[in-house]
Amino acid sequence: MRVLEREIRPDGGYGTTYSYAVAGDAAEIDRDLSEFTRLLIAALGILGLGLLVATFFQVRFGLRPLRAIRQKLAEIRSGETEKLEGEIPDEIRPLQRELNALIQSNREIVDRARTHVGNLAHALKTPLSVISNEARTHKGPLSDKVVEQAEIMRTQITHHLDRARVAARSSVIGDITDVDQVLQALKRTLDRIYGDRGLDLIVEASTGLKFQGERQDFEEMVGNLLDNACKWAKSRVRADAKQADGPARFTVIVDDDGPGLSKVELAKGVKRGQRLDESKPGSGLGLSIVADLAHLYKGRFELEPSPEGGLRAKLELPAA
Repeated sequence: MRVLEREIRPDGGYGTTYSYAVAGDAAEIDRDLSEFTRLLIAALGILGLGLLVATFFQVRFGLRPLRAIRQKLAEIRSGETEKLEGEIPDEIRPLQRELNALIQSNREIVDRARTHVGNLAHALKTPLSVISNEARTHKGPLSDKVVEQAEIMRTQITHHLDRARVAARSSVIGDITDVDQVLQALKRTLDRIYGDRGLDLIVEASTGLKFQGERQDFEEMVGNLLDNACKWAKSRVRADAKQADGPARFTVIVDDDGPGLSKVELAKGVKRGQRLDESKPGSGLGLSIVADLAHLYKGRFELEPSPEGGLRAKLELPAA
């Protein structure tokens, strides 16, 4: 039982005091409290669920413009489009303008760098050509030495200007290259060059594999590796391009069955101007150019013994 008692003095506290007590079943009160508690929990639960649903729709639809911008930026990076376009809310429109201005500024900087590189190449190569031509008209040990050193200077200038050109281009947004197309084109070219030796040249690439960079640079890297392998191979050269273990990376592995290199020669193979054998034509810059280009694209280039018995060149590059 639940009892409530109260004292009453009808005459202001001087007369008789009466005590009144009211009793009730406590179970009825507990049932009312439990019912109220259940209603309160249900109401708060429905309110909380409503807030979760409202938050979900707010995030889902309120942030849709940002997801659209992310998709557009991915298209710009992959080369499918050149700038950020489309209808977006007024609150995000300044971001669209600033991103487009940044992309355009990046392209203009690269164009200026290419122009300066071209001007420098013309300014240096023309005097070297004049010196070489003048030296060839005078026979003798001195003229031969001048011609020889002028050609070395021309080679070095070409190498460093190409490196500067690639350094300017390697960060350009939107350049992608189909790996299989380049490999197949190089195979056709090398088949014609080394066709009289009967080399078995095999190239394979995973479907849809793309290089995040310019086609000319990828052709120069892989072309140098394949040409070097064909020069030294006895009968077989194989190139495989496939996805790497890391995200957004792929590898190109070139194997040959030639004489290979010793451990000391493997370390020297990528040094600029290092010729490991003078019996084959070349300037000694091929492998070092590959190493430089791979470094500029934040990739990796390694030489190691090949399972084919010769040399293995492993090139890791960014994938689009």
